[in-house]
Amino acid sequence: MVQILTDHGCFGKYLHRRQREESSMCHECGAPVDTARHTLEECPTWELQWATLQAKLGVDLSLPSIVNIMLDSEEAWKAMATFCDEIMSQKEAAERAHENDPDAHPLRRRRAGGRARRYARLLPPP
Repeated sequence: MVQILTDHGCFGKYLHRRQREESSMCHECGAPVDTARHTLEECPTWELQWATLQAKLGVDLSLPSIVNIMLDSEEAWKAMATFCDEIMSQKEAAERAHENDPDAHPLRRRRAGGRARRYARLLPPP
């Protein structure tokens, strides 16, 4: 849910800004810019999830409306948490698949071991 509320996550615009993507394009529908707002309100890939969330909350899915509704009831909070978990899990799985693809652009590939190497240098010798 935090990724959707902050627009920091597996969104093309964020990944492009962090130099992990060549462009800010949405990989699900091909829209020129993928943001949390796009995922929440516009991307046709998530129509089934939108319908489920709208049936539970009965509101439009603009971010300000969602936040206000979420803060009004625990049921709305849980519905939004489920929605975010389902969508972000799928987006993250797709991102991992792109990172592990040997034919992917170098920006997209997983940068394996950097953190582990930095940590290993801090350890005393055996």
